[in-house]
Amino acid sequence: MQWFSELPRVYLHGDTVDFRKAANGLLVIVEQELELNPLDESLYVFCNQARDRLKVLHWDKTGVSKANKVVPDSLS
Repeated sequence: MQWFSELPRVYLHGDTVDFRKAANGLLVIVEQELELNPLDESLYVFCNQARDRLKVLHWDKTGVSKANKVVPDSLS
């Protein structure tokens, strides 16, 4: 499966976020705090308070994809 035809822009949210937020809650952060368009095919990266988990949002013209990543203890 190929996700991108060319490399997208990547935006990292500088503050930690509550990871109980679903995709819609994170889209609100993109619009209101980052003041960006969440439907522009960019990647939006968020991290939790402990900074050992990431959530990545991406709009692919058919819907929002959300990926989760856990950083192993040995790497954090």
